[in-house]
Amino acid sequence: MKLLIKYLSLCWFKNNPADLDPPKPFMWKTVAFYLISGIIVEGLIADPADGSLEVSLRTIMAFTSIATLLLIIKRWQHFNQLFTAIFVCENFIMTLAIAAEALDFFMVMNQQESRELISISLAVLLVIWYIAIVSYILRQLLAYKMGASVVMAFSYFVLTYGLPMLFMDI
Repeated sequence: MKLLIKYLSLCWFKNNPADLDPPKPFMWKTVAFYLISGIIVEGLIADPADGSLEVSLRTIMAFTSIATLLLIIKRWQHFNQLFTAIFVCENFIMTLAIAAEALDFFMVMNQQESRELISISLAVLLVIWYIAIVSYILRQLLAYKMGASVVMAFSYFVLTYGLPMLFMDI
């Protein structure tokens, strides 16, 4: 539990992922939660089968993106730390997205007039927060400058969310 709290502190821009050494069971639980929560969110948005495929593609893209980056910059030894840090924080954001979906459902059932504005605002806030977290993790772990880490975080977001979504639309 202490390790989880240390990783969740990254979501609040505290701690350094370089100081965290995740054990293998923790890493795989993080991946399992990522898959399950992603399938829940995508299942609420689209067809559960399509959502499951999209989440699987996102997972593959996430691992591939992280591995490619670390291989290119010759820092493979940070793979476990980087993917665990990103996945734990992404799981936190995904949990908030599930709550936002529940709120949207509640607002639809109550015919809330401002439902669309609230839902879109929450989604934009979560995406910006997600990019900021990934940027922070990259900056802390790989000693990137602010601009480079934001560009890398945005690129990671596009690769892990945009490409699988584009693939699903084909």
